[in-house]
Amino acid sequence: MISRQAILRGYNRGNYVIGAPTPPHYASAIKNIGHHAGLAGDVVPVSAQLIEQLREAADEVLTARDDFVVNTRDWWAGTMLAETSGTPAAVEGVFVRVSTVEQVQAVMRLANAAKVPVTVSAGRSNVTGAALPLRGGIVLDVCGLNRLVGFDAESQIVEVEAGMFGDIFEKMIQEDYGMTMGHWPSSFAISTVGGWIACRGAGQLSTRYGKIEDMVYGLDVVLADGTLASVGNYARAALGPDLQQLFIGSEGTLGIIVRARLKLHRLPDYGRAIAYGFRSFAIGLDACRRILQGGATPGALRLYDLLESGVQFGLPDQNVLLVADEGAPEIVDAVMTISEQVCAKLGEKLDGEAIFEKWLDTRFLTGKSAEGFKRGPGFVADTLEMTGRWRDLPAIYEEVVAAINAVPGTLAGSAHQSHAYVDGACLYFSLRGDVAVEKRANWYRAAWDAANAVLIRHGAALSHHHGVGLLRAPYMKEGLGSAFPLLEKVKTALDPDNLLNPGKLGLSV
Repeated sequence: MISRQAILRGYNRGNYVIGAPTPPHYASAIKNIGHHAGLAGDVVPVSAQLIEQLREAADEVLTARDDFVVNTRDWWAGTMLAETSGTPAAVEGVFVRVSTVEQVQAVMRLANAAKVPVTVSAGRSNVTGAALPLRGGIVLDVCGLNRLVGFDAESQIVEVEAGMFGDIFEKMIQEDYGMTMGHWPSSFAISTVGGWIACRGAGQLSTRYGKIEDMVYGLDVVLADGTLASVGNYARAALGPDLQQLFIGSEGTLGIIVRARLKLHRLPDYGRAIAYGFRSFAIGLDACRRILQGGATPGALRLYDLLESGVQFGLPDQNVLLVADEGAPEIVDAVMTISEQVCAKLGEKLDGEAIFEKWLDTRFLTGKSAEGFKRGPGFVADTLEMTGRWRDLPAIYEEVVAAINAVPGTLAGSAHQSHAYVDGACLYFSLRGDVAVEKRANWYRAAWDAANAVLIRHGAALSHHHGVGLLRAPYMKEGLGSAFPLLEKVKTALDPDNLLNPGKLGLSV
């Protein structure tokens, strides 16, 4: 049974400090000062005068090279490959910590006057290089913006600053208000509220609660010139284009998210879980489609292929589907009735409680795509999540796995369905390779090239919730097609000097 206590499991799991950014753990020492070729553009120096002005405006300014490398490190495999090869991905720059909205505005005014780029940073849990400073300049750490501003109990809307870490935020709203966001990304304890919004994150119960863009009621954003703008703040509106959606998913390229107003839900006190096995991944996908199109929205609807079913649940001969839900008993029971009616016609019933417990035990652990494989010095693992129509997903699954496996040095490609909708779903692929150490970067890019060629051919979304950063930048122009020039025009209008996180979303460095 899903309960508040069950959901809270995992707070203290993993090698991280609760409510803290990504730790400095890739290499034992920083060496070979310089930046990784291909990860950076022309570096913009920060003058001594600007550093002194920043010290007056901010809480702390770090200028040492070692400090800059440590504090810009993220979870992207590209960053890890660069640093463990002796060439840290970070370029030269200064690291600035702030703790108020006014300080963010002051830093942006100084940067705008000096035409120095600013890259916003917080938990650094991103896996696409979204917060790596390509042109140096200022890296602005907003983790100090970590206050819960207020709660509207009648409307179930909470206001929070963008630097608050997810585990702390959820704990506070549960204990103080008896509410939940329902947002449970795998990076839950090393990511921030602002980071969720900036990269269009998704939680593990998104079929019940929605993705982060469904949860945002309003935002306060600092623009490139230091102006503070408030967007959204309506349940629904017909006031022209939705300006709030410009900033959700913009990865710090259009503005700096400093405060968010978010929709909450009452804590559930009832839940159920079931599981079924299917002969093929395609049959499992069909079951998921029928469940969603039959009107059911279970919190978790996760389908694993044979390889991942073996790794996760010890069932290598089944394509395992976990269906779990929480909420009002009448709603949950109805969801489970629809789900069981669909699955019973297509698959074999499994021990749902046991599978659910195994899932709870591992769902916040990082590096799961590497489990079950020998890890030598040339081992590389990563994940790729995308979205497509139900019509196309069986072929996409087969073709992406085949494309990954065809790259020399690949150990195995696999996938699970992680998030589902009436019209389509997210497939979450795992890529694993074992090559000579000096060939790791080449294998990594070749695997990503092969997989994305399939996605572009099918007209699929290149990302569902990890975002673009540097990793997907080479595919954005082709992936968005005729819409890409629109994105470029929006960037030019809001940030004419290209100061905010240059080079991300496939935009110019």
